[in-house]
Amino acid sequence: TGLARTFRWGGHSIWPDAPLSVAQHALFVLALAEQAPGKPLDPARRLRELLHDADEGLVNFDCISPLKPFLGPGFAALQARLTAVIAIRYRLPPWTDAEKRAHKRRDVIAAASEAVHVAGWSTAEVREALGIRAPILEEDPLAALHGEEPWRPWPPERAAARFLLKLRALGA
Repeated sequence: TGLARTFRWGGHSIWPDAPLSVAQHALFVLALAEQAPGKPLDPARRLRELLHDADEGLVNFDCISPLKPFLGPGFAALQARLTAVIAIRYRLPPWTDAEKRAHKRRDVIAAASEAVHVAGWSTAEVREALGIRAPILEEDPLAALHGEEPWRPWPPERAAARFLLKLRALGA
């Protein structure tokens, strides 16, 4: 999968030769959704969580949020079109406002946690430079699920295999 070879944080990582893939990030966000209190998400909504950044795999580029406005309306239109195509291909339900807010919160918690544990930012830098106020998790939700060293990015082959396994398990 292209998401396993598309890297977060511009490929920067405190782990030698181990950048964090968008595929691993997607599984992280899905794990947060699956662990959230309340009514469990149905398979279609879990699939939507898993594929929330799938457009990035099609262009092999994970653009950090502060950069997006500088790329202009053409880039925004491309992202919107790719997202729409993915939604059609996988028959994803549209987000309700409440679902989108909950997803965005999980995505930002993941970003804050990745910034510290993978990209090497300090908590102060996450708060001040990135403007992220979300909690920074100490416990990696994927480590226990997969028996991995907490926060260590997976090799692309492992990230792809785990992503595709989850994709198939959700009926895609």
